[in-house]
Amino acid sequence: MFYAILAYHVEQTVQSWTPDEDAALMDDLLEVNARLTREGKLGPAARLGATAEAATLRGPGDGMVIDGPFAETKEQLLGLYVLDCASQEEAIATARDLRRVNPTAVYEIRPIMLYLPGAPLPAGQD
Repeated sequence: MFYAILAYHVEQTVQSWTPDEDAALMDDLLEVNARLTREGKLGPAARLGATAEAATLRGPGDGMVIDGPFAETKEQLLGLYVLDCASQEEAIATARDLRRVNPTAVYEIRPIMLYLPGAPLPAGQD
């Protein structure tokens, strides 16, 4: 079964990191990603852009677009992983691996009921 691991973090904390601090964390996360890729478990993963650039669509019909994510939490969703795991326990164990290298993040693990991979995106899109 596929599971989504959603990475939550306080955005101001992430934005306060120096380029070297950010690069060091990304190196550690990419080691976990490389292992998961070798194991054939990692699907799409993304680091999301700033919440200031986000929009929310809500309401009936065509809906209304509102600036920002308007999450009801202190943390904001800043990234996600899609994994192919045999069980929720395995997905949780993987989230713990990610948390070991990024201990201030909060990870939400949810089963994916429908997975549509879409077209592959070129790496390094801005």
